[in-house]
Amino acid sequence: MQKNGFWQEIKKNKVLYLMFLPVGIYYILFAYIPMGGIILAFKEFNYRDGILFSPWNGFKNFEYFFSSGRAWLVTKNTILYNLAFLAAYTVFSVACAIAIAELAGKIYKKFIQSVMFLPYFVSWVVVSAMMYNFFNYDYGLINTVIKNFGGQPIDIYSNPIYWYFLLPMLYVWKWVGYGSVLYLAAIMGFDEECYEAAIIDGANIFQRIFYITIPMLKPTMIILILLALGRILRGEFDMFYQIIGNNGLLLDYTDIIDTLVFRSLMQVQDIGMASAAGAYQSVLCFVIIMVVNWLVRRYDKDYALF
Repeated sequence: MQKNGFWQEIKKNKVLYLMFLPVGIYYILFAYIPMGGIILAFKEFNYRDGILFSPWNGFKNFEYFFSSGRAWLVTKNTILYNLAFLAAYTVFSVACAIAIAELAGKIYKKFIQSVMFLPYFVSWVVVSAMMYNFFNYDYGLINTVIKNFGGQPIDIYSNPIYWYFLLPMLYVWKWVGYGSVLYLAAIMGFDEECYEAAIIDGANIFQRIFYITIPMLKPTMIILILLALGRILRGEFDMFYQIIGNNGLLLDYTDIIDTLVFRSLMQVQDIGMASAAGAYQSVLCFVIIMVVNWLVRRYDKDYALF
């Protein structure tokens, strides 16, 4: 009976299941099957014996990772940068979505939305080249203008203080268009009668935003923030590696778990330690999302993910 019900469900919604099939295959191939490689975190890997037959070494890879002196540094950098990214991204995405929703003129709205969404398709490699051409100490565009006006050029590639502001700004520039689409979709689903009643009662545009739009956006904001917190230890590898690279002057201030893992693989071929760092990253992400979801559930279970 249950088997028949299963196939009936498949036949009834076959179009939806066919649409889901590529996504399911993608995650099986690139998310679930690679999870078997976590055993490398507990092995002394060598190419002769391979993944399955390399000798086990317990927690030695983890000991090496934590005794290297960089475990706390990269964890702190990853969390702090991602919190800064999340805060800036959420604020600007909500603000842009509300601004677009309040704009008059359908064509103008579409134009602004398209312009904002464009950076989402720009590769971090291109952004890195743009940054270098703008901020190069000797012949960068901005430093050339500063020198022409008699000022002192700015050397951002040897001074980490600038990157505490530049990296969040670049992250927002690239992702705010995408984020605003998500929030704008939620705003478009709000009941127009709420706004009409507020206008009749004499509410101005700012009162409608603060007392209707933002409170109604709250569930969407909480869900998206929870999903982002689940990746709080997954750094924006492409951005950090392409823009900062292996700059030793900035490494202590911009090194994150993902770039540490990449360097361990590419420079010293330490597969065991890289796997241990990746496993540590995944476990912490899982713990953080479980704790945050539990706290949200205690506050209001309707806002929790599960």
